Amino acid sequence: MHFAILQFPASNCDQDCVHAVRVLGHTASYVWHKDTSLGAADAVIVPGGFSYGDYLRCGAIARFSPVMQAVKAYADQGGLVLGICNGFQILCEAGLLPGALIRNRDLQFHCEQVHLKTTNGETPFTRRTPAGRVLRIPIAHGEGCYFADAETLATLQAHRQVLWQYCDAAGELTEKANPNGSVLNIAGIANERFNVAGLMPHPDRASEGLLGSEDGRFIFDSMVEAFRQRGTSAAA
Repeated sequence: MHFAILQFPASNCDQDCVHAVRVLGHTASYVWHKDTSLGAADAVIVPGGFSYGDYLRCGAIARFSPVMQAVKAYADQGGLVLGICNGFQILCEAGLLPGALIRNRDLQFHCEQVHLKTTNGETPFTRRTPAGRVLRIPIAHGEGCYFADAETLATLQAHRQVLWQYCDAAGELTEKANPNGSVLNIAGIANERFNVAGLMPHPDRASEGLLGSEDGRFIFDSMVEAFRQRGTSAAA
């Protein structure tokens, strides 16, 4: 499977994503923010970092990059798109995901390991996660507090679009386990078609034992399985 990894000025996790994909035995290529084509991509990852220096708001300038038009067209056609940290912020700013990411409630930058509960295990981004498994994945953000109005939150819950929530090691959704103040302890969501997802934690930094956790693999492996299943269904 081949992943397209976007690069914006001041992206700093694009290489992490490429490394994670290659550790899992797949291929990846960089796509520059000025490019208008994603090439022969089987999936797209919008990585973390500080695109355009996070001026105005995180992701607010990146949404206007030429490459984002290609990402939108790709997503409209059903292609798999995953946004990680700043990538999640960009997808929200671009309207590919609902809601917004705002300053952490304590106004501090958080760089730490967190625990995640997988709320919907039947999506292209979660299907390989064992039932009941609490994931341990790091975060690194200052504006990771997910916010949406009551109507949007009701829709997300009704359609099971909340994919990951911050929890404690036992899987309980506690206030203490929420590192940034996100409503409903939301760590990541998907669109209504479940082909676009974003999360603030970094699965790319939890892809091999050397990093202290391999739980990020479940997310990437889920995308691979979804892609292969889609290819099999198309062939049939």
